[in-house]
Amino acid sequence: MNADIKTREYTTVSEVSGPLMVVEGVEGVAYNEIVEIEAPTGEHRRGQVLEVKDDVAVVQVFEGTTDLNTLNTKVRFTGETAKIGVSKDMMGRIFDGTGKPIDGGPEIIPEQELDINGNPMNPASREFPAEFIQTGISTIDGMNTLVRGQKLPIFSGSGLPHNDLAAQIARQAKVVGSDDDFAVIFAAMGITHEEANFFMRDFERTGALEKVTVFMNLADDPAIERILTPKMALTTAEYMAFELGMHVLVILTDLSNYCEALREISAARDEVPGRRGYPGYMYTDLAGIYERAGRIAGKEGSITQMPILVMPQDDITHPIPDLTGYITEGQIVLSRDIHRKGIYPPVDVLPSLSRLMSGGIGGDKTRDDHSGVSDQLYSAYAEGRNLRDLVAVVGEDALTERDQSFLAFAQAFEDEFITQAKDEDRSIVETLDLGWKLLTILPKTELKRVKDEFIEKYYPE
Repeated sequence: MNADIKTREYTTVSEVSGPLMVVEGVEGVAYNEIVEIEAPTGEHRRGQVLEVKDDVAVVQVFEGTTDLNTLNTKVRFTGETAKIGVSKDMMGRIFDGTGKPIDGGPEIIPEQELDINGNPMNPASREFPAEFIQTGISTIDGMNTLVRGQKLPIFSGSGLPHNDLAAQIARQAKVVGSDDDFAVIFAAMGITHEEANFFMRDFERTGALEKVTVFMNLADDPAIERILTPKMALTTAEYMAFELGMHVLVILTDLSNYCEALREISAARDEVPGRRGYPGYMYTDLAGIYERAGRIAGKEGSITQMPILVMPQDDITHPIPDLTGYITEGQIVLSRDIHRKGIYPPVDVLPSLSRLMSGGIGGDKTRDDHSGVSDQLYSAYAEGRNLRDLVAVVGEDALTERDQSFLAFAQAFEDEFITQAKDEDRSIVETLDLGWKLLTILPKTELKRVKDEFIEKYYPE
């Protein structure tokens, strides 16, 4: 293609609508191409080509279309897709949603320039995730274990302490008994200034910022920038994992804001809406984010994802959590009822699930009794919760002695196992020992999900 065509400047803007701008009479323009825009005020902005048809290009403007007009706005197509310069020096730094430093530090001198859309991971070269990551949170480590290379989302509700939980996981996550380089990439989308300040203060106060790379897109930033933020974060994660051999935990919050941005841009493009007004391609788009987690055969590093999303009206059947559940390998569910009891973190272990847990636990990874203890705790807590409903009808006096022990277990499980302080970092051994302590509330004959050899070995007398 002629280089002159690629660098040609156009003043043929025919329409400006919301975050979009239509440019006519263009030649040789490609989908996803980056665009440089000069506003009539002389201000420079950037955009991206969303659609090309014949000689018309639809451009989404990252910084918004305020002050742009159809008379003297200048547009130049660069011939390149969105890229980010990556380096190991990004650890401990804070960037905005487009990858520019906002912590007052120097510009990053990139070791590589990478396309933010990433390279697809060959399914045949994927390794099965099977290495335990300790978060220090009993309901995750003990009951819904996170393993390297997994994607395990947290489903929350408005007003629940998912930000506290995200910050705690970012601080505490580690691979036990390993000297491998471990990093956390934290990408926030559409959060308030108050939430941003909370995360920054928390990371700085605890010293966690040394191992954390932060990408921060605020609620008053353009919606289109929100679309770039997770891709910037994941491209950085891929570099650290597969080029530098590091084990990377990526925390994405809040995916609901990301999907709202998708819906906003889809509406501006007059696309036919899907469920509840979200675009029909939202499943594909989310899969494009979630499937960038994993391990590659022959490569040292790994990418583990913990996306956080707020369920509108606490509805787990809403399109965002519903589609997420199809793609990811389980979910951690936060409960408003448990939160009302003053319990932190308000994780409801009954609807929560880690589909890859069985591969990441056991004698050589956590402890040989882990699976049995987890199953027994789950079973006993579920029975205790059911008995609470029965007590509401017949009263506690009508219960048998056995039933009363399960009722007492459910209460103790919430008070001691689920409940922990926001700075409490429990080892997996402490979590399992606590589980055994709680199981002593039940008659020994009821421990039917734990092998006899483990009862003899670990049961506290």
